[in-house]
Order: sequence, then structure tokens, then C-alpha cells
Amino acid sequence: MDAALVFGSPSFPLSSRTLLPCYGRIRRSPKFQLRCSPIRSQEIDAPKPEYKPGPLDDLLLEFFRKKMVEEVGWDSEKPGYIGLIEVAHYLMMKGKNISETEESAVRVLQSLFPPLLLVLYKMLISPINDGKVASMMLAKATAILCQWLMGPCTVNSVDLADGSSSVSGVFVERCKYLEESKCLGVCVNTCKLPTQRFFNEYMGVPLYMEPNFSDYSCQFNFGVLPPPPASDKALHEPCLAICPNARRRRELSNRNVDQCPKV
Repeated sequence: MDAALVFGSPSFPLSSRTLLPCYGRIRRSPKFQLRCSPIRSQEIDAPKPEYKPGPLDDLLLEFFRKKMVEEVGWDSEKPGYIGLIEVAHYLMMKGKNISETEESAVRVLQSLFPPLLLVLYKMLISPINDGKVASMMLAKATAILCQWLMGPCTVNSVDLADGSSSVSGVFVERCKYLEESKCLGVCVNTCKLPTQRFFNEYMGVPLYMEPNFSDYSCQFNFGVLPPPPASDKALHEPCLAICPNARRRRELSNRNVDQCPKV
């Protein structure tokens, strides 16, 4: 996404109040508050992993974007993935606080599945073998069906709370959603937190997502409960070096800022 989008373009209704890092829509929440400390992450010079989307990927992109547009009530004039990212930014700004943004993103995820499928999966599949079967199934499905969104990813093994291991992890080599959105807040509030909540509450499978804001990789741990917000390191990371708003604020103030300002 280019700087024209961030600082206001005819196709993207922004106001001067949105010129804040992580889009400045992070307000006080009864759960926690995401703060962006001084920028430490670096831009990545290595070439992006190759993933060539096929016809099914294009259909999944259009379906997902349609559901997001229905939720936010706005669509970008730009086509394809770039347009999807603009809608994701709008979702971030539309929410009055973190909880509202998370609720919206969870509703989008719910709308992707037939309601009966979610109920039956949670009732019949999730209890099998203490949830390990359901976790492995979701890991394989994620790796197969979500590369259009995240880029190349592979199934791997994760350690479970009981000391055993399970092939219920997914390693995203370099998350396209994070890199194209250029915003830690978009990653955490429209992807990580709502996705963890959706799988746990609606499919009966705990999920802990570990985005790496240094190299843009991400580890999905199906079958693993996420830590409390105070202990989740992803919620205490600095702004991304590629964040256009953070760059703009540095240029205007000539200094780093310790946290996202609250609207």
C-alpha cells in the first residue's frame, strides 16, 4: 500500500484524525491496550517467497473480500489483493476500540463457514483424542487453503501443554498480509486476536499465533492456548519499520514516540 493511501486518497475516506501509527484507532479496552513502542524492526531486503495463485485462490480471495466488504460497508476501488488490504485498513479504522474491531473480524470469519459445519465440527471432531485430530485437520486445511492470503506455508510439529507433540502447526514463511498491510495493529487486531478467538470459540480448537515482526514469519500453534495478553509478546512489539504512518510521525516530530497516541 502506498503513502497516498495512508494519507488520504479519493478512493479511501480518511480524515486528518487517522494520521496515526497503527491507524490510531486503539482506544482503551477492558481487555488490554496494544502499544507500539519505538520502531526497532527493519525492512527486509530478501526476495519474497514465490507463490503463484491459481483459480481456486482467486475465488477464495474474492469470497473473503466480499465478506469483509459486507461487514464494513465499504469497498476499495482497487482490484485483487491490494484492494483487500485497503478494506482491512478500513475495518481497523471503523472500530471504535480494539474489542469492536475484533468482534467485526470474528464475524467475517464466521461468515466464511456454514453455521452447521461449525457446530458439528466443535461437537463431533474437536473432542476426539483430546482435540489432537481436530488440530491436525485445521493445520492441514490452513496450509492448503490460505496460502493466497499469507504466502507459502508448511505444516510442522508443535509442543502441547501435556508434554507431547502434534503435527498441528503451520509455519508461514513470510506473511503477505502483514507485509502488505504495513501495520502491526492491522496484523494483531484484524488477524491474530480474532483468528485465535474464532477457532477456540466456534470450532473448539485453541490456537496460539506467533507473528515475528522482524522477518514477517508467523507460527500457528493449533491445540495450544494463547498466553494472557500481558504475557503475549506480539502485543508489546514496536511499530514496523515499513509503517508509513510511523515514518510520517517521525518526520513531523523528528523523534521516536513511545506508544500509539489514543484518540
